[in-house]
Amino acid sequence: MKSITLIRIAGRSILKNKMRTLLTMLGVIIGVGAVIMLVAIGAGAQHQIEQRIRNLGTNMMVVTPSFTSQQGVSQGAHSFNRLTLDDAEAIRNQNFLLAAVSPVIVTRTQAVSSVGNWRTFVYGVDPDYQMIRDWKVVAGDFFNASDTRGMRKVAVLGQTVAEALYPGEDPIGREVRLRHVPFTIIGVLESKGQTAEGSDQDDVILAPYTTVNTRLAGRQFIAQILASAASASEVPAAQEEIRAIMRDAHDLGSNEADDFQVRNQDDLAEAAQATTKVMTLLLSAIASISLLVGGIGIMNIMLVSVTERTREIGLRLALGARSSDVLTQFLVESVVMSLAGGLIGVALGFGGSALIGLFTGWATVISPGTVLIALVFAASVGIFFGYYPARRAASLDPIEALRYE
Repeated sequence: MKSITLIRIAGRSILKNKMRTLLTMLGVIIGVGAVIMLVAIGAGAQHQIEQRIRNLGTNMMVVTPSFTSQQGVSQGAHSFNRLTLDDAEAIRNQNFLLAAVSPVIVTRTQAVSSVGNWRTFVYGVDPDYQMIRDWKVVAGDFFNASDTRGMRKVAVLGQTVAEALYPGEDPIGREVRLRHVPFTIIGVLESKGQTAEGSDQDDVILAPYTTVNTRLAGRQFIAQILASAASASEVPAAQEEIRAIMRDAHDLGSNEADDFQVRNQDDLAEAAQATTKVMTLLLSAIASISLLVGGIGIMNIMLVSVTERTREIGLRLALGARSSDVLTQFLVESVVMSLAGGLIGVALGFGGSALIGLFTGWATVISPGTVLIALVFAASVGIFFGYYPARRAASLDPIEALRYE
């Protein structure tokens, strides 16, 4: 029997009982729709994390303190800090692969203006910090090497701080006091938004590290050192170069472990995405159970259909239809119902994802691969759960089937 004829017969049989067919497909519809929506939410979350990691900077590497342990008990990350400004200078002067280097001195204080006040972080950085973080200035200018050498009291505000200290006003040229030290505002940074951890990148004031160290922080050790490779392909080699320079600067022997860590954006992205990937797989697995439930529903309905159509099957076998034709016909009916349910589920998934994005603000990403996998899985469910009823129909004895009441 021709495939087109089988599909036409299957379609007519399915349409005879529209309500029963719809209820049969309901499990597949819900399953496919749920899988697509959950995968879309997970993919959107990963995309947002990647975007936020990219917002951190260009080909960026971060040197941070390592950890120490006491009597076998780890004291946690950054518990053993030996990073100094001399380390940053060593990396700057001895490297061959880096485009920019900046120490980062972090302190937290109350910023006071003539209009308001705001408690925020003050970062003491080098002018190279702007290039490393790829952070543009939307008003005014960033400080330069001359400002750093001269330890000038100039500051660049993040968007959050600018709006808090001078709401609706131009802060350029105005004054902000940090621990009673007056700083002149020379620039305002563009908005960077939140980090992958949810902290506000715009809640910051940047100033020359020499000024912050002498006027505000006065610490021997610094929070971190940022560096940027000339190109993405050179990041791994640049990491090893920084590591070698730091080990030499800290006089570490060949058998001594690093007392620092060097991480790049890929490391940060993998760490941030690990939990999201696990949750997406878990939720998708839960949603896939709906497809299995839908498959069981299809099997039950097909068994009922075989019983109802016993005389019809017997008549076809008596008129010369082969058992393989009957088997194929019932399999086609099962697959058509599964695929139809899958297509409706895809539409439901697209619509649900759009509504979730509209009402929650979450980003959702639906890839063609996800849709294809969902449809293939739906068809597989139809074949798997439809085979037994189809096999039962094909094995009917024509004479007994014709006698069936």
